[in-house]
Amino acid sequence: MRYPPNRRTFLIATGVTALASTRVLGANDALRIGVIGAGGRMNNLLDAADKAGNVQIAAVSDVYGPRRDAIKERSKGLATTHGDYREVLQQPLDAVFISSPDHWHVPMALDALAAGKDVYLEKPVTHAIEEGAALIAAVRSNKRILQCGMQQRSWSHFRDAVDLIQGGSIGRVPQVRTYWWQNYQPGSSHKPVDTQALDWKQWLGNAPAQPFSEEKFYRWRWFWNFGGGAMTDLCTHWIDVVHWAMKADTPRQVHMLGDKYVFEQWDCPDTVQAAFRYPGFDVIYEGMMASSIDDGGLEFRGTEGTLKLNRSGFGIYREGVGAKENPVVKADSFRDGTISHMQNFFDCIKSRKEPNAPVETGVAAARTGQIANLAYQRTGQISWPPKS
Repeated sequence: MRYPPNRRTFLIATGVTALASTRVLGANDALRIGVIGAGGRMNNLLDAADKAGNVQIAAVSDVYGPRRDAIKERSKGLATTHGDYREVLQQPLDAVFISSPDHWHVPMALDALAAGKDVYLEKPVTHAIEEGAALIAAVRSNKRILQCGMQQRSWSHFRDAVDLIQGGSIGRVPQVRTYWWQNYQPGSSHKPVDTQALDWKQWLGNAPAQPFSEEKFYRWRWFWNFGGGAMTDLCTHWIDVVHWAMKADTPRQVHMLGDKYVFEQWDCPDTVQAAFRYPGFDVIYEGMMASSIDDGGLEFRGTEGTLKLNRSGFGIYREGVGAKENPVVKADSFRDGTISHMQNFFDCIKSRKEPNAPVETGVAAARTGQIANLAYQRTGQISWPPKS
């Protein structure tokens, strides 16, 4: 899908890019940040940013007034507030954080890149496969830094685990198992939405017109117009780690089995099993949204050992070793990798070096989940690229 420039986008691109590109940042200068999409995940990103560097929230955009007001209060009243994200891009900023519903990711990122802003873009970076090429081209042609929100790429124990896998410590790896279980059942209630303070039409954007729904407002990830369910929300994180460790980013065949056993009001399945065949190895993903026991993780099954990895740490379990001696190698996480990921982004804004999660990696990870969704929506399986 292409997004032709409108008059405002043109003015941004021609009038602000030079300003954004000529600011020289010193080591101790505060980075001026624009916030686009001020929901729960954005607050997590801002928490990490506060710990990672010297930042100032200079502007915030959200279509829901109370969320704008909360970020303004967080900035001690310094941030300007806007209902239209394009107004944020007119401000003198060093970078923007984008944490909107998925269907807005690429339009917002393209406008931000054209305006000369560096971008931290939450995953999945695209909502549809065809958006990937446009996003990559915009990052490269505008010579901007774009960090994809796949924080494992900067998380120290994930980096160590990938080094061990690539170094052959568990032998050849024919199979990787990934899983993520969460519980969306009633118990965590949301605040009622003040629809008078919400621009629902702007929230919908390029999605089909439809009445306001509190379920869609809060759980948009589970509706095809706005998200892609578990395969683009959760699987994206783990499949990126697989791509990174195994040095392959495109499956040749994908099978997906899924259904709505619990949340019949959603579009996307709440219970899934997916299988991906890459050159030389297979990957399994499984999960459901009504059970959180065991959380999420990965298991790299090698001929000499298995590496079990999650956000708490990893362990290597050697073949032929007694249970009391395994794991033979163990590492624990010492802090949330989002902090290190944000630090890497800030460093790259100043150095202009490639970030740990460049745009191509984000596009590949999102694409894999989107291919699985295509398989689910068709016959349950698909070859890639599809035969013409």
